[in-house]
Amino acid sequence: MAIEIKVPSPGESITQVQVAKWLVADGDAVEKDQEVVEIDSDKASFPVTTPQDGVIKIMAQEGETIAVGAVLATVDETGTGNVKSKVQSAESKMQNVKQAEPVTSSPAHPLTSSLTELHASPLARRIIEEKHVNPGDISAAFPGKKITRKDIETFISSKKEAAGSTVSKGTRDEERKKMTTLRLKLAERLVSVKNQTAMLTTFNEINMQNALKIKEKYNDTFKERHGVGLGLMSIFTKAVTIALRDFPQVNSMIDGDELITPRYVDIGIAVSAPKGLVVPVLRNAETMSMAEIELKIKELAGKARDNKISIDDMKGGTFTITNGGVFGSLMSTPILNPPQSAILGMHKIQERPIAVNGQVVIAPMMYVALSYDHRVIDGRESVSFLVKVKELVEDPAKMLTEGLDPVKLLLDL
Repeated sequence: MAIEIKVPSPGESITQVQVAKWLVADGDAVEKDQEVVEIDSDKASFPVTTPQDGVIKIMAQEGETIAVGAVLATVDETGTGNVKSKVQSAESKMQNVKQAEPVTSSPAHPLTSSLTELHASPLARRIIEEKHVNPGDISAAFPGKKITRKDIETFISSKKEAAGSTVSKGTRDEERKKMTTLRLKLAERLVSVKNQTAMLTTFNEINMQNALKIKEKYNDTFKERHGVGLGLMSIFTKAVTIALRDFPQVNSMIDGDELITPRYVDIGIAVSAPKGLVVPVLRNAETMSMAEIELKIKELAGKARDNKISIDDMKGGTFTITNGGVFGSLMSTPILNPPQSAILGMHKIQERPIAVNGQVVIAPMMYVALSYDHRVIDGRESVSFLVKVKELVEDPAKMLTEGLDPVKLLLDL
């Protein structure tokens, strides 16, 4: 009996998907719950598994766009697949390789044995050996002729010229392939953001010296205790959650003619996946510890790299952080992730001369950028929010006191 494998629903409002890649071949034997195909939707990529053991018959081709609920393949539990034959073939190849392995001393060098048959002068033979020229090529180039030193030099020179001309000509080839559903949707969303929001970007720079010292001093202990390394992303995430409490407008979004301001903070972390940028979400990040933030980021980033990120992992989000610094970006203007109204861009840490107390010192500096929707957030809120993040990252101890100066808190000022 054949069982149909249908396209599952990736989420609300998604009616079509694209067949990205088959992980098995038509006629292969498959096992229950084995991943057999990767599907691209306009929000994420996800694998589809087989419901039973059997032999698969593929009904949809790679690159094809099909409707949710359509049949991808069938699995016949009574059939005989290709797995056994492939295994047997691999085993027989391995046996052939073992049989072919030499068990005696190595034969004479092929170049030397060919030279003995080549009709060439002693000097020509020596040049062939020194330059590692294939004697067969020489024989083909000068058939029936006694090869001289001059012939060999002419042959080597012509080879070099041919190689040089091939390099200089270059190529006019081009590759053309269909864009994935995810990439098409991403392009559509990016253009709509530029056209439908009043996006503006404000910049600042952060002295990362204290944050880096904390990372260097406590990373090993942190990893031993929590099973994950201490990264800068958790420091920035914690700083953002505190700053959003002081400036809730930055955490707001437009819905029709209403302005929604959540009392929670769901932070989207932009992650580069094999098929494009995805933004998994840390829910209620304001309640999470540094260790919880790092563990969740590690989990979601791993799922993104393996193309196993789900729609639920990316739903919602009230604010996004993206780190172009991991790719070497020194400064950029990040694009909003709708319907959110703001996004923070981190960048490369670079040592630069700065003025401290009237003295020029070298410090590890990072440019940060806050892009925001000016329809929702005014300049005062955006700049003040970014300054707050700067203060917290430059003095992480303030995060323990919710951004207040520990000394002032101690003195009840």
